Amino acid sequence: MKVLNNISLQEHNTFGIKSNALKFTEVETLYELTEILTNKEFENENILILGGGSNILFTQDFDGLVIKIKIRGFEVLNQDDDEVFVKVGAGEMWHDLVLFALDNNWGGLENLSLIPGTVGAAPIQNIGAYGVELKDSFEYLEAIDIKTLSLVKFEKDQCKFGYRDSIFKNEAKGKFVIISVVFKLSKTPKINTTYGAINEVLQQKNILNPTIRDVSEVVCAIRQSKLPNPAVIGNAGSFFKNPNITFEHYELLKNLYKDMPVHPVSDTHVKIPAGWLIEQCGWKGKTFSNYGVHKNQALVLVNYGGALGKNIVELSKNIQNDIYLKYQIELEVEVNFI
Repeated sequence: MKVLNNISLQEHNTFGIKSNALKFTEVETLYELTEILTNKEFENENILILGGGSNILFTQDFDGLVIKIKIRGFEVLNQDDDEVFVKVGAGEMWHDLVLFALDNNWGGLENLSLIPGTVGAAPIQNIGAYGVELKDSFEYLEAIDIKTLSLVKFEKDQCKFGYRDSIFKNEAKGKFVIISVVFKLSKTPKINTTYGAINEVLQQKNILNPTIRDVSEVVCAIRQSKLPNPAVIGNAGSFFKNPNITFEHYELLKNLYKDMPVHPVSDTHVKIPAGWLIEQCGWKGKTFSNYGVHKNQALVLVNYGGALGKNIVELSKNIQNDIYLKYQIELEVEVNFI
């Protein structure tokens, strides 16, 4: 294990933002992780744990130690006729896990196909797509307490999962390093095609009794048609969360904006698609030199090459201001600023 000095992070974040780390290392085992965390040379350094870099925006150089987690592996812990419990290394790419499940005909993750990032980062965000969230298949995770170096097990209720949220974005932020995640997958999968355009595309393909692989392939096709490939255009996927507002607030707005889409989430609140709000304010497809808002998906802010993190931050704040002025809705950023 080597610790490198003054390393570019551009290839380690999907936004493709130019930023440098004072020190940088990659760990492939639990031993290497504990070794670097106990090294006296770095005990006073700021530490950033990095997965796939798909949900971060570097706004400056990182004056500290970046530890990239590359702990790999798939292990079947237990199974019966109906379920299988799979332990996955935090450094595995998320979509590789989805493909692993599909190859074994284990259901639960197919709607989450093609989401960028690593398995270890997924619980932090409680990633979700097309009516499914990580928490639906999550069993528990193992993490290292950075201060005590003890191995800690987090059950589902301890993770405090919410909409693109968890304990690791709040009170436990920066205190743990996730090393593995255990999922409960189904050997008798229940197909979920109720959200978004999945059913429509399946019908176009004349697929009447879809398998989990069919669902995955349709989800991949939909995502690829709407979202830019980070390898071609720098981005972090959805930049904003879909806001929840009260029914009272919605009742006031729908009198002015009769075509406003809405999804009930509780007896008192509804969810408004953030992409629709952004598009209605005229931001979709707007370009400013080498950055802007993607032409096919208003939720995605993009770096066309050479943009600075502060450019993207300023753009996001301008969008937030416009949304609030027009709708009195506060958009919450989904991406983490570093």
